[in-house]
Amino acid sequence: MSGGVDSSVAAALLKSQGYEVIGITMCFNLSASGKRKPPCCSAESIDDARRVAHKLGIRHYVVNMKKALEERVIKDFCKEYLSGRTPNPCVKCNQFLKFGLLLKKAKSLDAAYLATGHYARIARVISHQSPVASKKIEYILKKAKDPKKDQSYFIYRIKPGELKHILFPLGRYTKDQVRELARKYGLSVAEKPGSQEICFLPGNNYREFLKDYSGFRDKPGNIVDTRGNILGKHKGIPFYTIGQREGLGIARGYPIYVLGLNCRANQVIVGPRQDTFKSEFLVKNVHYLSGRIKKKVVLKVKIRYNHKESPAEIMPLKNKIRVRFKKPQFSITPGQSAVFYEGDHVIGGGTIERIIK
Repeated sequence: MSGGVDSSVAAALLKSQGYEVIGITMCFNLSASGKRKPPCCSAESIDDARRVAHKLGIRHYVVNMKKALEERVIKDFCKEYLSGRTPNPCVKCNQFLKFGLLLKKAKSLDAAYLATGHYARIARVISHQSPVASKKIEYILKKAKDPKKDQSYFIYRIKPGELKHILFPLGRYTKDQVRELARKYGLSVAEKPGSQEICFLPGNNYREFLKDYSGFRDKPGNIVDTRGNILGKHKGIPFYTIGQREGLGIARGYPIYVLGLNCRANQVIVGPRQDTFKSEFLVKNVHYLSGRIKKKVVLKVKIRYNHKESPAEIMPLKNKIRVRFKKPQFSITPGQSAVFYEGDHVIGGGTIERIIK
């Protein structure tokens, strides 16, 4: 229970369905160097969660996960940016903290399930006719009913065997319906705005965070075009990401975008928008929820949360996956996750390693 409307309604729904519910809030005890703390990790949010638990008549626990956040999420976040990649810390947090440590904590309290306010669904099936499934599947991860709120992209790294221990009560509701349920149940957070921030980044300013946390200082280098011509200067590779347009300080008579980051030469490579569209890339750290992909198949692939998944050929290699989109896609970014879908069913995914072409 984060103290937000989604997790609060999830708890209320389960209570109304006859479950014995307890609430757990993850506390990260974050320091924001005198700046505003993110709303999901503030004392006020913990108090909001506690008030909702009291309203529902359920027990409430607060678990300190500061060390786990630093070791599993923040260090990786900084390492990836400093290596010229763009990480997705929410994927790591869900993998290691929420559906790792928090699930273990729930089991230690004799809970049969861990429920969260994620917008996704888990379905129990007897058999699944899929060109990529190689075994009988009992539980599968699916998209939420509300396509605007679907969060299956962020949780694709759940261990397949843990799906039977997880509940997503909001999976069949829209955000508006969840708000209405919060009013119906008389929850104090019914009108509380949602947070779009990464919990350890107040204001989503990752550049300032890198300086404060990792000690990174500006390391200027050249901004070049695809032919190596110098067009300007950059402040440091970690401050740029593929597809970025703002903050380049270059006037060419047409919009300029970041096409690539060359850490070895300390160069930011830029070009026109059409050059940001690519078709083929490699995926590492592949994780499957439904069997393994053993032969070339066509699935839909999502390369970032706000990307509309698109058909692509999925080709298994020894330890990686090669993905080739049917149509070139904007800003394929190393470090982000590529998630594979068959309809609304999540097959698996992995981390984008590098662009081929």
